[in-house]
Amino acid sequence: MSDEKSVDRIQSADSNAMEAAQAKRVGQDFRWHYGRVTRLGSYDVITDAIDRRSVTIMWESGGLSCQYGEISDDQWEILKLAFMSTGMVSILSDQGGEGWMYDLRFLEAVR
Repeated sequence: MSDEKSVDRIQSADSNAMEAAQAKRVGQDFRWHYGRVTRLGSYDVITDAIDRRSVTIMWESGGLSCQYGEISDDQWEILKLAFMSTGMVSILSDQGGEGWMYDLRFLEAVR
């Protein structure tokens, strides 16, 4: 028996089936949301915050979100990658109301 961690893989013929498989794996309440990163910033005037990063995203389903702080290094790298390419991101979230707009746990840059 191997001590190595098993690799978790999903294989699918099309992107819709892939998204459905990913959402099913994390739970039924998760939904995909798509948007375009329109602004990235770092604000030194926000003195009480350790993380001064900000992102503004225009969502395809309507609405605009602007988040200041609470953006991890990994999330920041993905947001920068999206901003420098197509601008498109997708998130997988189980948050209700408008909470999903700020839920970056499952964040992807999209081509």
